[in-house]
Amino acid sequence: MSEKVKTRGYLSTVFGCHCPRCRQGKLFEYPLSLKLRRNMKMNKICSVCGQPSEIEVGFYYGTSYVSYAFTVLISAFSLIAWWLIIGLSLHDNRFFIWMGFNAVLLILLQPWLMRFSRSLWISWFVKYDPNWKENEPGDFERIVPEEMNNW
Repeated sequence: MSEKVKTRGYLSTVFGCHCPRCRQGKLFEYPLSLKLRRNMKMNKICSVCGQPSEIEVGFYYGTSYVSYAFTVLISAFSLIAWWLIIGLSLHDNRFFIWMGFNAVLLILLQPWLMRFSRSLWISWFVKYDPNWKENEPGDFERIVPEEMNNW
């Protein structure tokens, strides 16, 4: 009799920064913290299924676009919320106060945004495999260890 294993959904996997292939292993070595050097340290391979986290040299450069899009989205939502709760006017400094509030908000969210964009980015290129125990991870021949971090 086959035992049904409960897996995370796609959104839970992305927001929780789990491996997109098995949806169990963690992408990052350390939990989110104020120590910024440790925040972006990724596991080289998934501890559960063996999926490499670096598919090719410079793979995560595209995450800057994802992070930028979410930054614009968060700014738009905070402006709408500010407008609905506090209001905006041309006769006082409320807009400039919102700009300061938004800047602080984005600075505080930056470590999480960077992780989230990496998690979302890899989920677009590595698909969930419900039979990951039987299947090996894809062969990523584009990884050249000698060229890693050679920028």
